[in-house]
Amino acid sequence: MEKIKQLQDEALGLIRQAKDLAELDSVRIRFLGKKGELTEVLKSLGSLSPEERPKVGALVNEAKVVVEVALNDQKVSLLAQAQKQKIAAEKIDITLPGKGIKLGKLHPLTQTMEQAKDIFLRLGFEIAEGPEVELEYYNFDGLNIPAHHPSRDVDSTFVIKDEVVMRTHTSPVQVRVMEKRQPPLAIIAPGRVFRRDYDATHSPVFQQLEGFLVNKNITFGDLKGVLTEFLRQMFGSEKKVRFRPSFFPFTEPSAEVDVECLKCGSEGQKGCNICKGTGWLEILGSGMIDPNVFKAVGYDPEKYTGFAFGVGIERIAMLKYGIDDIRLFYENDLRFLEQF
Repeated sequence: MEKIKQLQDEALGLIRQAKDLAELDSVRIRFLGKKGELTEVLKSLGSLSPEERPKVGALVNEAKVVVEVALNDQKVSLLAQAQKQKIAAEKIDITLPGKGIKLGKLHPLTQTMEQAKDIFLRLGFEIAEGPEVELEYYNFDGLNIPAHHPSRDVDSTFVIKDEVVMRTHTSPVQVRVMEKRQPPLAIIAPGRVFRRDYDATHSPVFQQLEGFLVNKNITFGDLKGVLTEFLRQMFGSEKKVRFRPSFFPFTEPSAEVDVECLKCGSEGQKGCNICKGTGWLEILGSGMIDPNVFKAVGYDPEKYTGFAFGVGIERIAMLKYGIDDIRLFYENDLRFLEQF
């Protein structure tokens, strides 16, 4: 019996000295394991007399309970200490400055396109779209562009196969819409177009916004009013706008539209890197829709008139932001894009 008390006291002493869970578990195994010292005492009960056996057995079981309770208490204490040390080690200095999150921005061409669309939507136009891979008929024939026109040459147009091309403008949408709908129509057709050009002011892929308006009694005065309002909202209400006679196969009469130089004004200044001293910047082409285009879609040109125009989004963006090389828009250089 004295030995049982010694084992219990020794176990309790080692439990109090245990510094971590591994050390505590070794104490458990030593006294309560399958071959533990208290377990061995229980195994020896068979060698005792019938009178001693229940007394010794009761003392051993009582000692085991005391040791198990002490083991559990010490385990809870060690876990709490470990948690406290972990929290202390992971302490966060809330006074340190946080890591900033860089927000993305729309590409300058997207910004320009969205601004152009918003202006025309406010003027009552609606948006229509068409395929980028287009039939020659819609890209050329339906727009009164003759077979011998240089724009149909393989040096100017990406040809996919016989009678199929990458559209060179978004004007085919004009024909497709008029084939399906009757006037009145006020449509803009934004989208990518493709031409065999590549230099500082031309890209083989660029964005264009085509627009047209068809109804009874539409005049060139309506065209001038709509485009002047568009350009003033895009470049500023104080900017002067002028219309110059020109020629396009799908409009008659036709006009190119200029806005006064954004840097030196309509008087122009020698050495201006934007207008080259002319005082004017060419923005878009326009005109009254040719009667032959109306005939191709089944409209009566004696009954309806209308105007059409086309503007390059890159052209507007280059002038608005003073950019002299169109290729900068497509190089994805963050040093360039972060300026907008």
